[in-house]
This record gives sequence, structure tokens and C-alpha cells, in this order.
Amino acid sequence: MAKIRYQFNTKSLKIERVQVSFKERFRRLLSSLAFGLVFGAVVIVLAYNFISSPRERALKNELEAYKLQFKILNDRLGGMQKVLDDLQDRDDNIYRVIFEAEPISSSVRKAGYGGSDRYANLSGVSNSEIIQGTAKKLDMITSQIYVQSKSFDEVFNLAKNKEKVIASIPAIQPVNFHDLRRIGSFFGYRTDPFYKVTKFHEGIDFTAAVGTPIYATGDGVVTEAEYNRGGYGMCIKINHGYSYETFYAHLSRMKVKVGQKITRGEVIGMVGNTGKSTAPHLHYEVHKGGQPINPVYFFFNDITPSEYQAMIEQSSQPSQTLD
Repeated sequence: MAKIRYQFNTKSLKIERVQVSFKERFRRLLSSLAFGLVFGAVVIVLAYNFISSPRERALKNELEAYKLQFKILNDRLGGMQKVLDDLQDRDDNIYRVIFEAEPISSSVRKAGYGGSDRYANLSGVSNSEIIQGTAKKLDMITSQIYVQSKSFDEVFNLAKNKEKVIASIPAIQPVNFHDLRRIGSFFGYRTDPFYKVTKFHEGIDFTAAVGTPIYATGDGVVTEAEYNRGGYGMCIKINHGYSYETFYAHLSRMKVKVGQKITRGEVIGMVGNTGKSTAPHLHYEVHKGGQPINPVYFFFNDITPSEYQAMIEQSSQPSQTLD
């Protein structure tokens, strides 16, 4: 029932009943509806943004739990990456060095896993960057573990053939230390005795009497045994495998032929003075991968540490070659 209102009429000085027209009633109704709609909208907005339903609170808690689990997973993957990095470092700088194997390049170790669209199905969802980042890290570690596993397989095979490898690597002097008069010239830039110009000497000259035995410095196969017209005179080349070769020049006599298998310490010829030579000596070279390297690093089976150190110091002194 509508409330009856009264008001004092100042003209008639009487209290009269207030008469509300239909138009006024309709206006008041519209105002009430408008206020109700605005109030309801404000309440809904506030409730939607600041008040969560039990279902929303449960989903938010679940999402936070997932985020925490992904963080823990990423931390564990980071720890695995550190362990894997240590294994890779040991592999390249210890294990592969021991067996004279080339280190694995960083581009191979860090190679990607799959294409860019591999993670497309993980995009377009909430926190997709966390999921994609974790998936990429996991795939990268998986790829690196595979490469490392193949590397260890190779190192294992090298270890099984270690005895053969050690026997093949040049490791003794080609001239017996007691037969050696002196080392005439070392590896490096030296003065040519004929042309008096400085050039790179790719080996070591062992001075000894004509006829002094020359020994193979490692197991291998003879690939050259001939008189070289380029100034080396009578010379022999041996392929030791594992990318190693040795070269012996200025011989007076050869005791092997091409294709012959020889063992370390076997006599292959005699010291001489053939070719472009100023005195009886053996010119000896060691090559690895087709490149000459200092033979002095391969005498560890013959001389004492003090003798080796003295030889290293002498090799740095300027001198004149004998060929």
C-alpha cells in the first residue's frame, strides 16, 4: 500500500493531502530502476574483480602450484645442465686429449632439437612462455645428452684400442741416444746452410756417423722408400695411423720397402749424407693431420725429464740447419 503524504498549504493555511500524478510516479519509477541498474552493475564489477568464487580460488591455487612445479623443474634442469657442461668439458679436455681425438665443436654440442613450430601447440595459453621455455630446455638437454653419449662410445672404442694407439704414436728417438753426437738443428725457423736465408725447418737434424742405425719411432706401414730428387736424398716415410706420419731423410742405406709393416724400435735404415746435406745426419719429421709438429715432444720414452728440458731450451736457440 502506497504511503499517504500530506503538506501544509500556505495559501489556504490548511494541511492537504499530496496528490502525485501518474507522470511523476512513472518518472520516479524510472529513476529507481536506473539507480538499481547502476548499483547492480557496480556490485557485479566489484564482485568480479575483487571477490573470487570458491571455484576461482581453487583454480588460482592450482595455477600457483603449477607455476611452483615449473620453477622447481627448471631449477632441476639447470642443475642437470651444469653436470652435463662439466661432462662435456672433461670429455673435450681430458678424455679426448688422452686418446688424441679431436674435441666436439660447440655448434654440434649446442645443436637445436626440432623446428620452431615444434612448440606451436604450447602457445596461446596462459603462461605459455613458461611451458615453452621448459620444453625447449628439456629438448636441448636431451639433444646434448645424445651427443655426449655418442662421444663416450667413441672414447670407449679408443680406450679398447689404447695399446695399439700407444704403440703407433711416435715415442722414441730415431737415433739411439748413445750413438748421437749432437742435435744439429731443431724445429723452427733456421738459416739454410746453402742459400744463407732463414726458412722454416720442419724437423730435427740428428748428427751421427754414417751407418748408424735408424729406428722406426712407432708401429706403422712404409709408404715411401726412395731417393728424393728434391734434396732429401735417400728417404723413408711411415704412416702410423691415427693421423700420424714420420719422415727420415739423407740415409746411406734403406732396409725396408714400400708396404712393409714395421714395429717401433725396428731398424729401417742407416744414417748417411745423401742429398742436400753438409754433414752425416738424419733429418727427422713428425706430421699429424698432414701438418709438421715439433718432434721433440715425442721423445718421452727415451730421455730423462732433465734431458728433455735441456732439449726444449736448445730448440729455442737460433742455429743453422745441416740440409
